[in-house]
Amino acid sequence: MRPYCASGKTSQLIGENSMRKILFFSLTLFSLLISSCSTGTPPPSTLQVVSVYSSSAAEPWLTELYDCAATQSSVVLSRVDDSNAAEIILQVGEPAVLSPFAYQIDSEEILIVTQHQSPIQNLTLEDARALFMGLADPSVHLWVYASDADIQHAFDQLVMNGGSVASSAMVAANPQQMSDTLVNQPNTVGVLPKNWKVGDSRIVFTAGTVPVLALAKSEPIGTVKELIACLQK
Repeated sequence: MRPYCASGKTSQLIGENSMRKILFFSLTLFSLLISSCSTGTPPPSTLQVVSVYSSSAAEPWLTELYDCAATQSSVVLSRVDDSNAAEIILQVGEPAVLSPFAYQIDSEEILIVTQHQSPIQNLTLEDARALFMGLADPSVHLWVYASDADIQHAFDQLVMNGGSVASSAMVAANPQQMSDTLVNQPNTVGVLPKNWKVGDSRIVFTAGTVPVLALAKSEPIGTVKELIACLQK
């Protein structure tokens, strides 16, 4: 008895079918290898926008906050004009009503500064108070800030002690305008945070030191917490 053997024609067909299967398998395997080795386009990261308000006096620390945000690729700061709309508020000195979520990030000196050629010499606290109440030389041009500005609030606490600034005092919009005025206009005297003291002006009294604060409406978590912690370093 002889085993069954396929005819030559049948063997040829079987051989061709096998080659096709091998070729198909090889191409499929090659495609899978290419797919596994190729670098897919990663999904775009979700950006987290953190709203920030800064008083004009606290702007030097706003720059630091942007530096902190730059270390986190998914964080974008959005500066807002309304402190009520901000997740982080930067200001110099304590507000009238202190938030329970207030964090000191630095300190700042409050100075009384004159134009370089002003006749005003070094002042005592009593001299400074009398000057800004308008009880001293009337030829001196006084410069202050709006009553609701953080820097003015700090100055009132440190110097005025409940006294009112003379109604003739000029109001600067921000420390930059105050600094420019004290450098360029003769016989002027005004208030500056130390970080804004530049140019050819002269310090005649150091009123004191106040905290620079980062305030939050609620307890900071996540990115907001990390940004404030970065400012505190």
